[in-house]
Amino acid sequence: MPEPHVESAPPRAVDRRVSPARIAVVQCDARVGVDNHEENIERGLALAGRAADAGATLIVLPELCATGYAFATRAEAYAHAEEVPAGKTVRRWEAFARDRAVHLVAGLAERDGVRLYSSAVLVGPDGYIGHYRKTHLWNTEKLWFTPGDTGVPVFETTLGRVGLLVCWDIWFPEMPRLLALQGADVICSANNWVWTPPPVFDPSGRCMAVYLTMTAAHVNNVVIAAANRIGTDRDARFLGCSLIAGTNGWPIGEIAGPDEERILTADVDVVDSRSAPIWNGLNDLVRDRRTDLYHTMLGYTQGRAFPR
Repeated sequence: MPEPHVESAPPRAVDRRVSPARIAVVQCDARVGVDNHEENIERGLALAGRAADAGATLIVLPELCATGYAFATRAEAYAHAEEVPAGKTVRRWEAFARDRAVHLVAGLAERDGVRLYSSAVLVGPDGYIGHYRKTHLWNTEKLWFTPGDTGVPVFETTLGRVGLLVCWDIWFPEMPRLLALQGADVICSANNWVWTPPPVFDPSGRCMAVYLTMTAAHVNNVVIAAANRIGTDRDARFLGCSLIAGTNGWPIGEIAGPDEERILTADVDVVDSRSAPIWNGLNDLVRDRRTDLYHTMLGYTQGRAFPR
């Protein structure tokens, strides 16, 4: 298999970053089947290694990158699943993060007793940090997995505050909003975005998931690193389009194509989101929110854990 192109965003003319990090999203394939498990892990870590070689300090792999996606039965899904963090896959990811001094986000099928979850795990140079269980399940995932019960956690790291989402979660604006309210500096979205009834792409080649990711970054003033997979897995086809959206919502660098194995990187100021942007002398997205009206209908509260 040819080595993927590592795409970096062009450097800014003036670098005023106060908490610099290089984020990488890895777009790759994975195959379902217990016999493919080792190859899936090895390929994911090889690509993560290339990202680390390019200077990445936060690397995001897709949802279920260790197991593949298209399970045929609950028993098959259960055979692929592991405990978190005690399972061997998380231990492999921990060893990689320690060895390369990076933070890594990656997805796997988690087993907790008889329950199964599609989970995203965060590890760092000091080992396991935490994980998030997918809240919103897509299509046949509802036959194997239990909706997540971890809430919407934000994890403190040496890089900054990291929030996690998985795939279909980005369609629900409450999810990135809740992470932003808790002070997330970066949201890592591990995805298995699939082809849906046409039109899948607009004339510019962008899919709906790209626009939802950009919008969530824009309205919440937060960086979102979204890693999707490619290829086919039994009857499922995946559409790529991985990207890193800046706090203004626009992609930093390119958006990956639908069929290419790719590593995208972007240099960011991790704590940039802590300063709310003023759009003009009077308007600001965060300050203009009328939570005094919204909370009575939507359950929102007026307080927030971290000021911006």
